[in-house]
Amino acid sequence: MTSIKDVASVAGVSVATVSRVLNDHPAVRPDTRSRVLSAVTQLAYRPNAVARSLRTHQTRTLGLVISDVLNPFFTELARSVEGAARERGYSVIIGNADERAALQEHHVRTLLERRIDGLLVSPTDGGTAMIRDAADAGTPMVFVDRWIPGIDVPVVHADGRPAVHDLVAHMYALGHRRLAIIGGPSETTTGNERVAAFREALQAFGLPLPRNYTGQGDFQTESGRLATAAFLDLPDPPDAVFATDNLMALGAMDELRSRGLRVPEDIALAAFDDIPWFLHTDPPITAIAQPTGELGRRAVQALINLVEGRSADSVTLTARLVTRRSCGESEGSRR
Repeated sequence: MTSIKDVASVAGVSVATVSRVLNDHPAVRPDTRSRVLSAVTQLAYRPNAVARSLRTHQTRTLGLVISDVLNPFFTELARSVEGAARERGYSVIIGNADERAALQEHHVRTLLERRIDGLLVSPTDGGTAMIRDAADAGTPMVFVDRWIPGIDVPVVHADGRPAVHDLVAHMYALGHRRLAIIGGPSETTTGNERVAAFREALQAFGLPLPRNYTGQGDFQTESGRLATAAFLDLPDPPDAVFATDNLMALGAMDELRSRGLRVPEDIALAAFDDIPWFLHTDPPITAIAQPTGELGRRAVQALINLVEGRSADSVTLTARLVTRRSCGESEGSRR
């Protein structure tokens, strides 16, 4: 079956340009429009169901599908996206996937049916058919925080690898040698990236990562509690736990307290994705902070560029380590 990518290849233009021609966008030059229409005729291209759902006029509305609205990281991200879009004269419709692929598919389909101008997605897993179809159909789309390999759209995310290395170095300097990790879903890019970064950092310090020191979580609280329980039941439990998500860190804290263990006296704890709550826990939690507000603003900027017929590049920002007192730091420690 002929796809919009085939049309773009024959016409020598981008998929987004083909989409604009098919939707009679006024920003397309006459000679480009002619090449695209010629390719459409030559290939006998017929838009699929997703392509037919694309807008015929701008609604100045963007769609945002986030993985879990209860996760403070995504709550802050959504707030940043909404504010940045409003400043540019756009409204935002938000869908919460609740870390479920089927619900993500539902939200993407619903947003397309409402003829949004563009779509921001932080995917829950390796991707659903609707996201791939929408990208193939030329829907202006940007991935934020997470992304789906093989789908050629801009990605706006923060590189956490240097900060994870800093965290391991920090724990090592404090005397910790048995470090465990609670990883996120292996279907997500962030889940894989954070575990890989942790493993690489341990190797740099000559530390092992036994299989039973790697817990499998789902970026939600209960999985953090269960993974921590499994660590503590080992004959030789870890002396430090790194949760690759804030909610899993809170679940880990719950399990430690339920067993009467003290942080950091009995075991150290750190998290990825800093949140304001961590300042108010006892002790305050050492965490890796992402520039969440900037992620939202840059993602909106990239998407509006696509919507308005301009190019958009991927953006990589930098996460940083914020030290507090949950790893055995001295009173008032923070950097």
